[in-house]
Amino acid sequence: MRTAVIAAQDPPRTGGSGLVPPVSPPGEAEERELQFQGFAYTCRIVRQSAPQTAPLLLLGGSSQNRYSWQSHEKWLAPLCTLITVDLPGYGSSDFLPARYDIDFLGDAVQHMLTEIGVSEVNLFGGCFGEVVGLRFAQRHPQSVRRIIFAAAANRLPELYREAVPQLSQALEQGDIEKAADGLVRLFMSNPEAGKVRRHAAVARLLQRQFTNQTPDDIDKAVEHNIRLMTHGPYRPLPVPRVPTLVFTGEYDTLCTPQMGRELAATMPGALFTTVKEADHLVTVERRQESADLIARFCTDRPIGDLPFCTPPEIPCPMPSPASV
Repeated sequence: MRTAVIAAQDPPRTGGSGLVPPVSPPGEAEERELQFQGFAYTCRIVRQSAPQTAPLLLLGGSSQNRYSWQSHEKWLAPLCTLITVDLPGYGSSDFLPARYDIDFLGDAVQHMLTEIGVSEVNLFGGCFGEVVGLRFAQRHPQSVRRIIFAAAANRLPELYREAVPQLSQALEQGDIEKAADGLVRLFMSNPEAGKVRRHAAVARLLQRQFTNQTPDDIDKAVEHNIRLMTHGPYRPLPVPRVPTLVFTGEYDTLCTPQMGRELAATMPGALFTTVKEADHLVTVERRQESADLIARFCTDRPIGDLPFCTPPEIPCPMPSPASV
């Protein structure tokens, strides 16, 4: 296990939009190289010496890595310690055969927290990060203070099931352009569906990212698809009864708002909202707003009057003590 220290981003400037005011500048970013059951993986920690809440663990989608959240740090790092990770099978970590399921990844998250000495986290999971995050919360409920899921569902979207065979074939044949085109169509809404902030710019960003994949990236992407199709994303296990929020972009066509609402309904008391002018890539298209939403929820501030969100719903109210 090795530790590296790198410079963190500059602290945010005061004034401007009024979203998430800066409190204390973050410390240096530390990287820890770990091993879980023989597989090497790496986490990144940006420490906050005067935190307002528990550390925030950010689990992103399968195409994101531990650096994908750096653009959110200027709003989130002043509030608490931030943790990101390339779990086995993802990012720069070791290749993970598809026979290792979601339970394994959830347990790897707990292994990381134990190794870095963090007993409890505010858990964020976006897209595939929700799949891993939910399983982690189900298997290790004592480690979770709050839950936030974005662009998420408790079943594989039909669009994904239909796209996987063609995407995997294109990747295996080395037709990266075809695979990239398919992935962009899968993740992004049709422009005619409604106004989405930065839609064209984010589409170009995704196209470049997918086109520039290395052979290692491609091998991991194919194996990831096999893993999800083989093991499935969801098991109906108990979820810790902690404050929970589910949100998605109002024009998300992959994990639709209704699918997010259904996920929230499996967790009694969970709030659900949609972010306006966004689709599946809500945390990219509306970075500052999604960071504000996450930060407010993690610090027990109200979210009901945010102009960029629909009024929060509670799809499954918490049962009253008399009915338990």
